Amino acid sequence: MGVLTGLQPENVFHYFEEISRIPHGSGNIKAISDYLRDFAKERNLYHVQDKFGNVVIVREASAGFEKEAPYILQAHMDMVAVAAEGCAIDMKAEPLKLKTEAGKIYAEHTSLGGDDGIGVAYCLALLDTEEVSLPRLEVILTADEETGMQGAKEIDLSLLQGHRMINLDQEEEGIFIVSCAGGARVDVDIPLEDDFTDRQGMHQLTLRVKGLLGGHSGVEIDKGRGNANWILGALLCGLTLRWDIRLSKIQGGQADNAIPREAEALIWVREADAAKIEEFLKAEEDKYKRELDGKDVGFYLEKVYHNSTVFDKCYTSASTKQAFACLCKLPNGVIDMSADVEGLVETSLNLGVMSLQENGLRLSYAVRSSVDRSRENLCRHMIEIAERTGARVEIRNAYPGWAYRKESPLRDKMTAVYRELYGKEPMVQAIHAGLECGILAGKIANLDCVSIGPDLSDVHTAQEKMDIASVGRVWDYLLAVLGS
Repeated sequence: MGVLTGLQPENVFHYFEEISRIPHGSGNIKAISDYLRDFAKERNLYHVQDKFGNVVIVREASAGFEKEAPYILQAHMDMVAVAAEGCAIDMKAEPLKLKTEAGKIYAEHTSLGGDDGIGVAYCLALLDTEEVSLPRLEVILTADEETGMQGAKEIDLSLLQGHRMINLDQEEEGIFIVSCAGGARVDVDIPLEDDFTDRQGMHQLTLRVKGLLGGHSGVEIDKGRGNANWILGALLCGLTLRWDIRLSKIQGGQADNAIPREAEALIWVREADAAKIEEFLKAEEDKYKRELDGKDVGFYLEKVYHNSTVFDKCYTSASTKQAFACLCKLPNGVIDMSADVEGLVETSLNLGVMSLQENGLRLSYAVRSSVDRSRENLCRHMIEIAERTGARVEIRNAYPGWAYRKESPLRDKMTAVYRELYGKEPMVQAIHAGLECGILAGKIANLDCVSIGPDLSDVHTAQEKMDIASVGRVWDYLLAVLGS
């Protein structure tokens, strides 16, 4: 018996639990792609699985619905796989450990993958349902959405007949998304020089930025939450401006599209400077606590000194200083707010992952903008800053935004059904997070699209939760839309 057995709607939660047993973090989607292919085979549904792992499944119209225009349903099969600090779960090989509490579903010590596992579960349940008669359903299940939407870019949709699509990658019930930002991934590689000089009179110091909330870099970027990578980088920049500091190790963040909660570095410092360094770090910690008060109250800085006789590899004081000066010159967070939509972030970037590579320090950013030109300008600005310090920049996985349609029969129908069911109007919004709708609109002529979903919280973090009752209401709403 599964953890979710007995929850309603039964079929939706059955498939969500099935998906949760299959590791499916971005870049690790072969097993789930094969599962989706086999699902279609077992039910004799027409399907295509391509070399990128994308799966398209078609369910023909029920009797009496043959003349009804098809619906396209779309979700992505990969998840942002992140684990809490100290968690021993191997998310590339082990299933999620689902739990329920107070009307919510979560995964023990890891992200849940409700983004977008619940969208996939809705699609499978609809393909498998006998509850209502339905028009032709054309289901698009894409690979590796979270790492640049590569599956959507590569998928061939020439077999589809539909021109109206319900995207199931939304995280707030009752809010219809009708436009979203485009984006890109940007890697900045800053060279570091190995240090072979005498380290007598020096000892090691581990700095850890901890206790931050993190979150989705599109949804929570304007919430004022701390970015652990940025804070640690700024602390190290301040140290290098004042003392002889040599970087040995550094790591922060698990995904470029998640605001990092924790980051740590191992550095060499002179013993004679230890008291002044401690005073500086305490003052900086207090400053960040004041800045984050009311927005990210759990922040703290952990400091551990090591009197090590093992001379771990480290980098010169000069190249360490240059690397963190570059980090601090690069922007991070909200860049511009929309002039057309009140409260909407137009352009932002998130320093999601910070790591050491073979030749130096790598900074990995998720860049977003609802204006393609603004995204391109921001990327050029990053290149100009980085190249002044000898860094190399790679821009990858760029994707377009999804433009708002002034006339949308699908939006009108979905609004009318919502009003009839709930006696109120849904909210219609544009968002700063990225969806695949803009890419797919370039492959399907005159695509009319709306994105919906149940209530999820803290996606892309180990605190992610999904509301059980909301999943049921969205299911009932979907059946009402598709069956009317």
